[in-house]
Amino acid sequence: MTTGAAPVPPTVEAGSLPGVTRSARPTAWLGGLGVGVVVLLAFMPSIVSQADTSILLNFFILLTMSSMWNLLAGYAGMVSIGQQAFVGLGAYTVLVLADGGFNPVAAIPIAALVCAALSVPISLLVFRLRGGYFAIATWVVADAASLVISSIGSLGGGTGKPVPGLSSLSPKSFEQVTYWAALAVVVVAVGMTYALLRSRLGLVLAAVRDNEVGARSAGARVVTARRIVFLVAALGCGAAGALLAVSQLNVQPASVFNVQWSAEMIFVTMIGGIGTIEGPILGSVVFFLLQQNLAHEGAWYLIIFGALAVVIAIWAPRGLWGTATAKLRVQLFPVGYYVGRTRRRDRPGSAPPAPPAPPVASTV
Repeated sequence: MTTGAAPVPPTVEAGSLPGVTRSARPTAWLGGLGVGVVVLLAFMPSIVSQADTSILLNFFILLTMSSMWNLLAGYAGMVSIGQQAFVGLGAYTVLVLADGGFNPVAAIPIAALVCAALSVPISLLVFRLRGGYFAIATWVVADAASLVISSIGSLGGGTGKPVPGLSSLSPKSFEQVTYWAALAVVVVAVGMTYALLRSRLGLVLAAVRDNEVGARSAGARVVTARRIVFLVAALGCGAAGALLAVSQLNVQPASVFNVQWSAEMIFVTMIGGIGTIEGPILGSVVFFLLQQNLAHEGAWYLIIFGALAVVIAIWAPRGLWGTATAKLRVQLFPVGYYVGRTRRRDRPGSAPPAPPAPPVASTV
């Protein structure tokens, strides 16, 4: 006896399985806008006054630092209050190289690499701790580095030492060289952060931030990812410290190892929006606008800063940009990932998907 066709199990269309997809919003025009902004900023020394150029230079330095701190805390979950250790080490690396006859500006990338190398043994120590203990450990490392540097007489001891090698430049040339160096550093820092978060490492960091236990269960190398982020943050802060040494032409332990640098990094990131690339940029703008307009108010300057931080922490815990992104769905640097069903697009010349099998008749 012959029966009807046996039911065919449902087939899954090729490429329609759930997968992790990087945010794919169109960013070509944003890339063009970014290039235009960088080109405009490059011409600023010949457009604005020397005082404004100095403000922009300090803005670039703070933005570099805060972007690195945001990478640590906002994406890797490592709240550090000791990033001034790498700021100071970067500044003193420039001083040592300049004393040896090296050009201080050319020494900036070398100082960044030295700080990145030093971050590896430091991470072996501080990564044994978590949470608040990790934060305090980074502060202890920064204070220890400051004490060691202060005890070396050839580096000026506690009073510091001037940076040689740039006295032959005119004031205008010196201003332009340091400004362009700072612009190059901040562009590399933001671009490196964006590229890092768009890579597979960014996916691991997103998984760790959302559920560390689940990320470990899925096979993510959490410690390796965090160590890479720690190294990159040290690299950026070292470059910022090297810029400080070049722009101020003097290096002093109490200045470059000051915990105020970490305080400003945290303030800028929390105000702008932690866990977003745009947050430190917006936070740095707010910080310098308030600083330039309220510095003459004396103690009220710090009170207003503190009140603003409290207000945003209570009513906008995601920061200014984070709150705007949640409501308006706007991203200048889309680095998010989502899990959804993806469809494979057949490339030219590729074989089309096989048609479903025909019904099979069964005979009893």
